[in-house]
Amino acid sequence: MRIHKEGYLIILIAFISLGIIFPLTGLIPLPAWLHYVIWGLLVLMFIWVVRFFRSPGRTIVPDESLMLSPADGKVVAIEEVDEPEFFQGKRRQISVFMSPNNVHVNWAPLSGSVCYMKYHPGKYLVAWHPKSSTENERTTIVIENARGTKVLVRQIAGAMARRIVCYAREGNNIRQGDEIGFIRFGSRVDVFLPLEAEVKVSLNQQVRGKLTVLAEL
Repeated sequence: MRIHKEGYLIILIAFISLGIIFPLTGLIPLPAWLHYVIWGLLVLMFIWVVRFFRSPGRTIVPDESLMLSPADGKVVAIEEVDEPEFFQGKRRQISVFMSPNNVHVNWAPLSGSVCYMKYHPGKYLVAWHPKSSTENERTTIVIENARGTKVLVRQIAGAMARRIVCYAREGNNIRQGDEIGFIRFGSRVDVFLPLEAEVKVSLNQQVRGKLTVLAEL
């Protein structure tokens, strides 16, 4: 298990802060057992920060007929919706909510070329709110595979997430399973598929990015 590059600076700051706070708390006149409790909590917080930025190694064999989950988390929506930004028509939407305990790397759900990418500033509604897909800070990526099928992937910031990182750029060729971004501290990823796509997951199902099949194209 490696640490994602997006966490290097934050982990360093947390480590330095821990080194400063530890001796300072020892100067507070408290019972010895309470000092140990405080130090234990500080260590646990540091471990949680390190764990948040974990980036598991997952190997796949790309398959153009399958749409893989772009993120770890829980399926919170499967519905037919109007997608106004790019398709301007009806699509099948599958939404995956990432809690702060999930891996927060985002992966390409299929191979192809990035034909559209746009960042939108916005609000920070809770990520499972229905309007978060259109009103929150978000990044929209559209990937077109070799068969001409276009799939939209939307990274959405939540109430805790204050930084969306997107590596995809228009014109890039990417392979299924490539890293396309990272979202800090709780968020959501929506995918918009053709209506004829056969959904392979159910509501409230826990999925694993780069491994769970969301749909068959």
